[in-house]
Amino acid sequence: MTAPATTSDAAPGDRGVLVPSIAAAAAFAVLVSLGVWQLERKTWKDGLIAALEQRLEAAAVPLPAPAQWTRLTADGDEFRRVAVTAEFLHDREAAVYTLGSSMRDDSSGTPGYWIFTPARLDGGAVVMVNRGFVPEANRDPATRAGGEVAGPVTLTGVLRWPERAGTFTPGADPARNIWFSRDSDAIAAAKGVTAAPFYVELEGPDPPGGLPRTGRLHPVLPNNHFGYALTWLGLAAVLTAVYGAWLVSMRRKRTA
Repeated sequence: MTAPATTSDAAPGDRGVLVPSIAAAAAFAVLVSLGVWQLERKTWKDGLIAALEQRLEAAAVPLPAPAQWTRLTADGDEFRRVAVTAEFLHDREAAVYTLGSSMRDDSSGTPGYWIFTPARLDGGAVVMVNRGFVPEANRDPATRAGGEVAGPVTLTGVLRWPERAGTFTPGADPARNIWFSRDSDAIAAAKGVTAAPFYVELEGPDPPGGLPRTGRLHPVLPNNHFGYALTWLGLAAVLTAVYGAWLVSMRRKRTA
């Protein structure tokens, strides 16, 4: 006759279940937290897209006076449409290399340059203006002389904040007048001007000859967070099912 199992005989089996249970619970908590985080990110992204659409579709308002510039912020004012009358300082323009922008239909995926030019307002204050896109062959201003408009021009555009260079962004080459990030602060400093802490991305008017190309921005932001949330929560459900099946199997073996 087989002797009945004692408490000491059952303990190793219980310990064999305890460690996998702790690991499964920890993994489940991580997967669920990632899913919840992605849902929170979706809510944030939905709000951001709605705010961008609202700002980009609103009527242009006069550019705030220079005394108010330091109170403007990227969170509260970026992508706000503005109108201003200013005179371009064409002798201080800079070319920023780009592969195009997903937010503009005229340059997506096309190598070329953004043309950044200081613009002097009535009163002497300066704001940097991204006048638009030119193909690689038209980086030299001599190839688009018609677009070098002289005198005050009424401009409509969108407020943007400087784009800082990333870890893998090539360094600027001021000697060749080429930059690789839309860092209006750095460009203004290299050109010897004190400019606003933001720049204006020009929507219009189109210059004679069509270069640089102006264009309206469209909010094209990836919003895949709901799919990511389903993935993480689905993995949590699969983990629960697999662990449950394993636990039942272990119980049956112990019973047998």
